[in-house]
Amino acid sequence: MVDPNIEALFRPKSVAVIGASEKPGKIGYAIMKNLVEYGYEGKIYPVNIKGVEIRIGNRVFKSYRSILDVPDEVDMAVIVVPAKFVPQVVEEAGKKGVKVLPIISSGFGELGPEGKKVEEELVKTAHKYGMRILGPNIFGVVYTPEKLNATFGPTDVLPGPLALISQSGALGIALMGWTILEKVGLSAVVSVGNKSDIDDADLLEFFREDDNTKAILIYMEGVKDGRRFMEVAKNVSKIKPIVVIKAGRSERGAKAAASHTGSLAGSDKIYDAAFKQAGIIRAYTIEEAFDYARALSNLPEPAGENLVIITNGGGIGVMATDAAEESGLHLYDNLEDLKAFSKYMPPFGSYKNPIDLTGMAGAESYEGAIREALRNPNIHSVAVLYCQTAVLDPRDLAEIVIREYNEAGRNKPMVVAIVGGIEAKHAIDRLNEEGIPAYPEPDRAIKSLAALYRWSRWKAKQRGE
Repeated sequence: MVDPNIEALFRPKSVAVIGASEKPGKIGYAIMKNLVEYGYEGKIYPVNIKGVEIRIGNRVFKSYRSILDVPDEVDMAVIVVPAKFVPQVVEEAGKKGVKVLPIISSGFGELGPEGKKVEEELVKTAHKYGMRILGPNIFGVVYTPEKLNATFGPTDVLPGPLALISQSGALGIALMGWTILEKVGLSAVVSVGNKSDIDDADLLEFFREDDNTKAILIYMEGVKDGRRFMEVAKNVSKIKPIVVIKAGRSERGAKAAASHTGSLAGSDKIYDAAFKQAGIIRAYTIEEAFDYARALSNLPEPAGENLVIITNGGGIGVMATDAAEESGLHLYDNLEDLKAFSKYMPPFGSYKNPIDLTGMAGAESYEGAIREALRNPNIHSVAVLYCQTAVLDPRDLAEIVIREYNEAGRNKPMVVAIVGGIEAKHAIDRLNEEGIPAYPEPDRAIKSLAALYRWSRWKAKQRGE
């Protein structure tokens, strides 16, 4: 059962911004602007002690001097006032009957024991009134199905099936921008900051039940309650994949994490072992994390181990084969079955897996080979590789892949790698917008497919298969 207060974090009927500002460049203005421009359809109540008017585009908002002056109910109140005023604001929000408080303000647990004490008092006050706190020291929350962007990050987040949780504010904002550039669709973005109250485990419980979320990506520096996190993560992993970038792996990095969000990083070996037990896919770089998440949030699980690689270049075929072997993927090697691919290549092509259609491969060759791979029940996953040549525009290949994959019912995992120039980049973007994981390098495509296999095998092990 999901906590109704955490439900209110993602589906609030009304939002107050306490510390809203009429001045562009201020965080209290940016949050108001994002709420309006991203299309939030609930009620928005700016709270500003001076009672100023706030103009966003052609909308003018009257602000209230206190949240207690707002005439209607308020589900969520985003707090953007200086740290010294936060305790009073939390008390007033409690009296108002607010359900959840994302606290943007910093200057608490990350400063040391004194700030930690104040943070604990805030939580005590919130709980007295039955409220929950997100943060403090955060950049806000996004939930795309409700057109909610209560952050001071980018406005134009792309909707999609991946939920992103970040313990770092600046990095989280940067990752939001990166997802827009790389065509990664998000269901949610949550900044957790100091995790004084709502933590990763609470959010995982929400996303487990959320039909709009297919996979979860966490940037983590440490956890407050390790045992609960692992129990919840293991439970969620049986249904939805979780990818974690765990920072603070080195002793020096762990100390930096502690001063950054007041986080206890702990031994990296313990985290590593615990992640494996809980079915969490660990990534070591941002690129790797999003590569994995792209595949895990968009692709169906494989029905078996047989992978077929289709390529027009021996070099990228060899690179993909190396990556497959290193990642524990099985290249299908039944030549009787694979012989069917010979009709899509010249006599000097090779239907031994990887299937080399040769540099002469045009639209018809790729179309036939992809269709063959998708309809053969003995082939369980497909990697389509392409080195840009004058024979076939990569953008035309992208359209072929999209059409064939949709017509086949998207019932097998398929990844694509296109190596080339600006047309290749446009083709990759087009595929990713359509939810078909595409990459600029063959090994990234294969390793992402391997992440899906790792999660699927872990699930089978849990079921005792």
